[in-house]
Amino acid sequence: METSNFIENLRYACSQKKSVSQICRDIGLNRQQFNRYINGTSHPSAYNLTRIARYFSLHPSDFHTVPSVFAGRFEKAQKGTIGKDRINEGFPGDIRALRHHLGFFQTYHVSLSWPGNVVCSCSHLEERDGLVISKSIERIRNVELEIKQFTKYNGKASYLRDRIFVVETASMGEPIITQTILLPFQEHQQLYLKGLCTGISWRNQNMPYATRMIWRYLGTNPDKRAMLERCGILSPRSRLLSPTVKKFLLSGDMERAMLQLA
Repeated sequence: METSNFIENLRYACSQKKSVSQICRDIGLNRQQFNRYINGTSHPSAYNLTRIARYFSLHPSDFHTVPSVFAGRFEKAQKGTIGKDRINEGFPGDIRALRHHLGFFQTYHVSLSWPGNVVCSCSHLEERDGLVISKSIERIRNVELEIKQFTKYNGKASYLRDRIFVVETASMGEPIITQTILLPFQEHQQLYLKGLCTGISWRNQNMPYATRMIWRYLGTNPDKRAMLERCGILSPRSRLLSPTVKKFLLSGDMERAMLQLA
């Protein structure tokens, strides 16, 4: 009985969306496999069922209730998400495309907080429970100004319209939000992700700014200690900056790499 309930409930939920193909793309499931769930020839694993349920803002156990109960819970869940979870619906986007970019990165950008220098940080993209979670670390050490800063950022990534969106918040102190938009890897270029980052300058009266951002892929299991050691403020002439990074960030006037409000 539970199996027949699941099939009918899944079909009902899918009928409320534009297309099954779009559902599969949004969740990141294979269309043929999903068809087997709908036809009753296969049952999703607990992991995939959780992903399907989350997509419809339901609990996995809801799909095994009698159809009349399920319809009520489904309607209530959809009403509860209208205008409230529109942003969350954008994550993870095309998770299959996003999977090609999972792993660790050394990141570089020109910051309004440290004019004339490049800030080197590190980031990690990891798939978890149907989402792609982002974690970034920014470590600043300035002996002259006696500044030691270690900031962690947590957020989510999405792949939409052939672009990678990373939205993060600082995990300590007063929360701030940063957003990075990156161009994905190309067929013959699997090392760098280039794009733009927006944020505020804590050393400049929280002035909003946008700057070029470039991520260098380190793989899925790099030397994490070495990765963290490279983080910090770098001179434009630093040997730690590859020619590709220098060309992208520093070609011409450094101020041109950054847009700030006057």
